[in-house]
Amino acid sequence: MKRGNDIDTSQVDGNVSPEIKHRMLRALQSMRCSTGKPSSSFENMIASRLQLTEASTLSKTEEPEKFEGRVVIQVIVDEELLNIDQNVHGGCTAMIIDICSTMPIYVLGASTSGHGEFGVSQSLNIVYHSPALLGDKLRVVSTTLALGSRALSSRCEVWNVTRHRLVASAVHIKMVPSKPKASESAKL
Repeated sequence: MKRGNDIDTSQVDGNVSPEIKHRMLRALQSMRCSTGKPSSSFENMIASRLQLTEASTLSKTEEPEKFEGRVVIQVIVDEELLNIDQNVHGGCTAMIIDICSTMPIYVLGASTSGHGEFGVSQSLNIVYHSPALLGDKLRVVSTTLALGSRALSSRCEVWNVTRHRLVASAVHIKMVPSKPKASESAKL
C-alpha cells in the first residue's frame, strides 16, 4: 500500500496496521535527506541504510495476556560503517541499536492505545559479542520489555545473517519527557 511520498508499506511484514507501518517508514525517511541519499549527519547516514522488514504486536510468551511490540530491521554493512580494523564501528552499532530499539516502543503504544511514543533515552546498555565485516547482512530484532506511563524499555539483538552469529545485544531504557505547562518558561 502506497501513501504519500511514495512510501510502500507492502514490503513490511507483521500484523500492525498499514498506517502504523507507514508512520515507521516515514520516521526512518525523515532521518534521511529529501533526495534519499545519506546526508552529512551521522544519524542520517546510518538511518539511510536501514530497511524495516517487520512490525508486529504479539502476545508475550511468559504472560499471554500482555503484548509486546516487535520490529525487525535489516542493514548491509558498507565501508562507511567500518572502523580502522575493517569491522563495524561500535558507535555505528550503538546508533543502529538506538534507532531500532525505539521502534517497538512506538509500535506497541500506537497499536494498543492509539498513541505511539518515541521517548527520550535514559540508558543504553550494550554488550558486543562478535564483529561484523564489509558486506555482511545484519538483522536487528527489537522487542518491548515494558511500557509504563513514564518509563519505556526494550531489548535488541543484532544478528549477523551472513556469519550466523550474534553481533551485539542491548537493553534500552527511555522516558516520556514531561511537558511544561503553558505558564512555565524554559529555565537554564
